[in-house]
Order: sequence, then structure tokens, then C-alpha cells
Amino acid sequence: MAPKEHGQSTTDVRKGYQLEPALLEPYLIKNVPGFATPVKVSQFKLGQSNPTYLLTDANNTRYVLRKKPAGALLSSTAHAVEREFRILKALGENSDVPVPKVYTLCEDASVIGTPFYVMEFLQGRIFSDVTLSKLPFEERKLCWISAVDTLAKLHKVDYKSVGLEGYGKPAGFYRRQIGSLTKVSAAQAAAKDKDGVEVGAIEGMEELSAWFKSHEVPDSTSIVHGDYKMDNLVFHPTEPRVIGILDWELSTIGHPFSDLANLLNPYYVPAMSGSPMGGLRGIPENELPIPPVNVLLERYCQQTSRPFPIKNWLFCIAFSFFRLAVILHGIKARVARGQASSAEAKVYAAMVESVFGLALEIAQEEDGEESVKSKL
Repeated sequence: MAPKEHGQSTTDVRKGYQLEPALLEPYLIKNVPGFATPVKVSQFKLGQSNPTYLLTDANNTRYVLRKKPAGALLSSTAHAVEREFRILKALGENSDVPVPKVYTLCEDASVIGTPFYVMEFLQGRIFSDVTLSKLPFEERKLCWISAVDTLAKLHKVDYKSVGLEGYGKPAGFYRRQIGSLTKVSAAQAAAKDKDGVEVGAIEGMEELSAWFKSHEVPDSTSIVHGDYKMDNLVFHPTEPRVIGILDWELSTIGHPFSDLANLLNPYYVPAMSGSPMGGLRGIPENELPIPPVNVLLERYCQQTSRPFPIKNWLFCIAFSFFRLAVILHGIKARVARGQASSAEAKVYAAMVESVFGLALEIAQEEDGEESVKSKL
């Protein structure tokens, strides 16, 4: 029976995402030990850029298949299931980082139309609500500590010793990212709608990039997940501990604080009831539904033998909002070009300035509001 709750719900395979069992089954029999036909295929509800399916074989054993989207891809580096497979295999076989076991990578597009890989299904809980509001407070606290400890465990892995040398550049992560995202945003700004009106630049982009240059954290290198957050973690069905990290599409070698900031940025978003951006900032510490951010930051530093507090930590948070704003700006460009017309896409597109504004607020708080305003 397909999982029905805790973020692991599935549906029938949606239109345009069909898999042909007659083509898939011979490959699985040959390449996945113990696999028995016929296979039942359903699709996970949670939206992911790489279509993800639940496979249930004749023995009622469940597997997960992740594939590239069908059709021409906008980027040769996006949707890299081959990279996902590589890092999952490396960590699963050579470290104590909790990841699903991978069984096979198929790079032959003739099997189901695109490359794909198959991994184990982890029965557990996935939380989309960062406050874990349905759990008792003590369990919420332990879940968050486990999320931080698991991230620390990942960052302590020697990427060369597990076979990931060359998986990314070993230095200058933030500098490269800021330069690249600034160029991406400029290209997105030039996108035009059906009336020929450009999307337009994000106001303050160049000035914030300059602020980043003068506030950068000291360089550091580790494996980074690239999208480490609560709803990419699988928790044990009944215990407050992480049993698996999912969705490694953006993983690379980079700065570990980028993952830590991504996990903790809800603490820096203003608490706004009913808003899709609603966060935890402004809530008194004794009223927070989860542990205070400094408790988690100090825990991470203890686990990774780093000094606490982290120097220029707000640079990392500002960057996380900057990066998210550029991603949302991309959605806005696709909406303008008629490539993303859903109501959800339009909601995200409308959030560009608000998210970018959070990065600007941090810059203002760090340098003093008047001095930053004079630059902006």
C-alpha cells in the first residue's frame, strides 16, 4: 500500500509523466537484486524538479525512482540525476550520513525516455511545517537538534576520501555564487511578456552584491547539500531523528554555512500570519514553538568544532535570501513568458521584492541604516 501521510503521499501518475512498465520491468529485474514483477507505479505528490515515483514490486517491496524531466532541458547542468546517484552512493557506502541506499543508475535514455536512478524507499515522516506544530515541544526540539547534528555529520565528511574529488570547486564558493546569480538575474530581467514589457531588474541588486564583497565569511570547504531544509529530511516513523536526507540535485563542494543558513533562515523571516513568507522573527524567545536559533547555531558549532558565534553569520543569511530572490525572479520571468502560468507560480513571482528586501534589511542592520541607504 502506498504511503498516505507524513509528506510521503502519492497519486496516480500524472498526465505527461507516465512510465511504461513494459519497458521498465526488464531493466529492473536485471539491475535491482530481488526485484519481482509486476510493478505498480505511483507518483509522489510533493513538487520536485526531477519527477519522482514510488515503485511497488510483486513482493510488496517499495523503491523510489527519480528521473530527468522529459523534453529539452534549459540547462545542461540542471536535473542532474547522475550527480544525485553519485553522491548518494559515495555517502551511503563510505560515511555515516543517513541517505537512502541506491541500487542502479540508468543513463540509457531509450529505457524510459530519460536517465534515471532507483533507490530504497525510507518509511518515515517528512515535515513541511518548520514549527513541527503537531508534535509535543520536547519532540520538536529533538527533531531540530537531529536536523542540525545530521548536517554537521555531512559537513565533517572528507569529500576526497569518499570519492567526491572534482564534485565541485574547493574554494571561493560564495564569490562564485554571487557573481553567477547576479548574471542570471540580469538575463531574467530581460525576459519580456506578450506585450513586450520586460520583467525588469531587482532593485538594489548591484549594491547588495557590493555589500557582500565587504562582509564575506572566511572561506571554508565541505560537501554541501544545496537545499538543506526540514522538508528534505526523512525522520524515523516514531523517533525524533533523521533517517535520510533527500533531494541532492543541487549538491556540490562549497561553503558549509550555505546549508546551515538555508536550514535556519525561517528564524529571520518576519512572523506574518496568513502569509506564505510567515516566519519566526519577532516572536519572543520564550514563545518560540521550536528552539531559539542561537541554541541551534551553538549546537552546530560544537558538533563541527567551530568557534561560536560565527563571524559574519548574517552574511550567510542575507545570501540565502538573495539566492531565493533570484530563484523567484526566474519564476517571474517564466510567468511573463507564459511558461509558468499556475496560480502558485504567480504567488511565488510576486514575492521577489519581499524576499530580496529581507537581504537588504540585514545589510542595513549590519552597517547602519543610513550608510546603507546612501549606497542603495
